[in-house]
Amino acid sequence: MSFGLKALANYESAPGRVGSVPSNWPHESKIERARTGETLVMLAHPHCPCTRASVGELAQIMARVQGKVRAYVLFLKPKNSDENWEDTDLRRSAAEIPGVSVVTDIDGAEAQRFGAETSGHTLLFAADGRLLFSGGITESRGHAGGNAGENAIVSLANTQASDRATTFVFGCSLIERKSKGGKFQCLR
Repeated sequence: MSFGLKALANYESAPGRVGSVPSNWPHESKIERARTGETLVMLAHPHCPCTRASVGELAQIMARVQGKVRAYVLFLKPKNSDENWEDTDLRRSAAEIPGVSVVTDIDGAEAQRFGAETSGHTLLFAADGRLLFSGGITESRGHAGGNAGENAIVSLANTQASDRATTFVFGCSLIERKSKGGKFQCLR
């Protein structure tokens, strides 16, 4: 029994992978960066149970920054998936957050441009395109509540200063990886 609890605790606290995050807004991105204020981009898997907490934290962030941030949640959609594959309650929850635009990310093209490999990866860019923050906005997998990522983004948006520029990201993979058991996919 204690082995199972330890394995679960390790899983919940194991951060996801992060790719090569650009230090400036990727020019090839199809997402429009705000010319005044900051732009927040969250990359998400519509079937990731862990990302529910990230979307909840995003709602808290948007309430605390009061229109100072243009925000996007980009939901992965494999090119060959059926048309309703990404139509989930998670996507609908994100779309209900005031100030957030929900966008479909075909085959994770935008996630790749932003260096995101894990669902819930959130980036904040300045109006001039500089990366201000990169990481997760939860303390662990599926954990809602105050955390360093949320605090950093709110501080950056409200005072242009923060003691943190990165945090770990907790969520399911946005990309397929070969593993001993075949393809790695998000939990469903």
